[in-house]
Amino acid sequence: MTDAGRDILAAQLRADEALRLFPYVDLAGKLTIGYGRNLDARGITLDEADLLLQHDIDVAVDELFKIDPVVATLDAVRQIVLANMCFNLGALRLRGFVLMWACLRGRNYEGAAREMLDSDWARQVGARARRLATAMATGTFAKKSP
Repeated sequence: MTDAGRDILAAQLRADEALRLFPYVDLAGKLTIGYGRNLDARGITLDEADLLLQHDIDVAVDELFKIDPVVATLDAVRQIVLANMCFNLGALRLRGFVLMWACLRGRNYEGAAREMLDSDWARQVGARARRLATAMATGTFAKKSP
């Protein structure tokens, strides 16, 4: 199909399919999103997953820098730790780590790491929390860190 044909088809499908930005169950009982993307049958591609990840990283980083001005003063490793937490928890829940934020404002990174580990979040995510807390305390990522 030519590019012009694809453009015509895309315009038709945009008109024919209801755009839904959140997943829903269609008339056939299939989990669907966007312009009729059947998630049950097609899922998403690796490229689509990576595109979503990059967008979600952008959102998490933007939200992180709005939580507390101390974020802008931290080194890259500690910013990455907090961005990872923000991605996982969301800004509202991350903001709730009041004692961790107090430690960060005082440059008490070991205290911040302890506060990270003394949480329901740490008990839920286990190794992820331990890895991030170690990075928070030391300012470096372990060699095996992804």
